[in-house]
Amino acid sequence: MTKLKDGLLIVVEGIDGCGKTTFIKNLKTKLDEQNFEYLLTKEPGGSSIGQLIRDIVLIPRTPKVCSKAEYLLFAADRAQHSKQVILPALNEKKIVISDRMGDSSIVYQGYGRGLDIPTIKEINKWAMNDRQPDIIFYLDLDVATAFKRIFARAEPLTSFEEEKEDFMQLAKNGFDELFKNRDNVLKLDANEPSEQLAQHAIDFILKQINNEQ
Repeated sequence: MTKLKDGLLIVVEGIDGCGKTTFIKNLKTKLDEQNFEYLLTKEPGGSSIGQLIRDIVLIPRTPKVCSKAEYLLFAADRAQHSKQVILPALNEKKIVISDRMGDSSIVYQGYGRGLDIPTIKEINKWAMNDRQPDIIFYLDLDVATAFKRIFARAEPLTSFEEEKEDFMQLAKNGFDELFKNRDNVLKLDANEPSEQLAQHAIDFILKQINNEQ
């Protein structure tokens, strides 16, 4: 196994339907080729308690979970995820790749639901023990294409995938604004083949690791 000097926290972000699952699968192949020790995880649902929370926030239900409760459930998942999964793996000097983390809450509950963004950022920081991602891969895709992909899956829709396009556009705008001019973010055109995106990503990872060794 290729040993790292320190653990590396990588987060994959983007609107629903942008291709995160396929991208992470291809990135996993690239990491295997480099013989890295890594952990794949997700939010919500990356811990045993988080799996219970995932069912509450992602399965469509009536009445809907209110916006504040929705965010606080995500924050509870994030706190447990950080404590139980992410920090121990980073302490073991592993690469941790998470499908979503705190920035998704800023975008979906902040920009999308209209909750107070500074409050979300402060609670995120507390829940994550002030451990911010080292690298964020932002899969950028227009909303219309994302919805075409979602409806082509033949899978049950999550509560967020049932939202209208105007909500998802707010989320898209939020990601664009949030990730503007951030050095730790690599913006990837999600219209490109996923294997090609994974190659861009592994090149970015190797560059950062080499700079820190």
